[in-house]
Amino acid sequence: MKMLFAFRKTLLGPTYGSPLEKIQILPTTNTTDPQKCYLAYITKDKVGLQILPVDGNPHKSSAFICHPDGVSDLASSYDGCYVFTVGGNDCTVMKWEVNLNALDAAASLGGEGLIPFYNLLDGGREGEFFRDLEDYFYYAQLRSHGIDTLETRQVSTHIPLEEIPSVMRAVGFYPSEEKIEEMINEVKFSKYVDTGEQVATINLGDFIKLYVNHRPAFGLSMKDIQRAFQVLGYDNENGDKVIDRGDLLLLLQCRGEHMTEDELVQCLTTLLGKRPAGGGSEPDTYDPSALTEEEIPEEITAEIFAADILGLPIAEPEKNRKKR
Repeated sequence: MKMLFAFRKTLLGPTYGSPLEKIQILPTTNTTDPQKCYLAYITKDKVGLQILPVDGNPHKSSAFICHPDGVSDLASSYDGCYVFTVGGNDCTVMKWEVNLNALDAAASLGGEGLIPFYNLLDGGREGEFFRDLEDYFYYAQLRSHGIDTLETRQVSTHIPLEEIPSVMRAVGFYPSEEKIEEMINEVKFSKYVDTGEQVATINLGDFIKLYVNHRPAFGLSMKDIQRAFQVLGYDNENGDKVIDRGDLLLLLQCRGEHMTEDELVQCLTTLLGKRPAGGGSEPDTYDPSALTEEEIPEEITAEIFAADILGLPIAEPEKNRKKR
């Protein structure tokens, strides 16, 4: 039997060195606010608490090292006042007293509304990143209305959901097509249960929350690209992991969320800052392998791919490896 699953929401969870290994709803005897719930969890070596519902606010969770050599399990008391953790090789059981008031106070001190999410952006609310994001957001409004229109524009605080991928990419987050579909559906059906209607637009505040919750929690590092070359590449005569230029073009057109030849040519000409020979504006008549022979070396290392093709900044040790 084939079963279909749909993601409701993607949220930034506690990030304390490793993914959550076990979670448990904490029993509560809070008579002042019986609707308030908490989650107990363990990571590789820590035990922590999370205020529910999870929304990506980092101030709503906390964690402490419980077993430096690793924790294997947790359990809570019947009233939620204590959490017990079991170690591994240390053969110990720890009893932790739960202080929910301290966690609530930390969440309050972290700010309300969008303040915690502003602080997760590079430079915060007053930083250059936020100003650029605002500009991109309103550029997307202009594009959705039509760049060349002479009609009076209706200024709005929202953009159509179709513009989400463009703004995400403009701020440096490049989601896959699958991830894009998940993000759009998450917003589109966010109020469906309550109202029975779909959402067609998103405002800047909700966009920031969407960005913070969906971007890679620890960013994209050079090691991720090098790991891909370890899998896809081969050792050249210098002992470097490389991918043949023709193989790379073939992989991009045949594997994963593969690109069409037209899309590949358009992307490469844009990345390399070149137009096809003859200066034509239609890239669909050009062979990508012929287009890139002079611009891309026959053997491509991870450093060449990141710096020369994608145009990403790389650290000095990687630059020296690329020169070698």
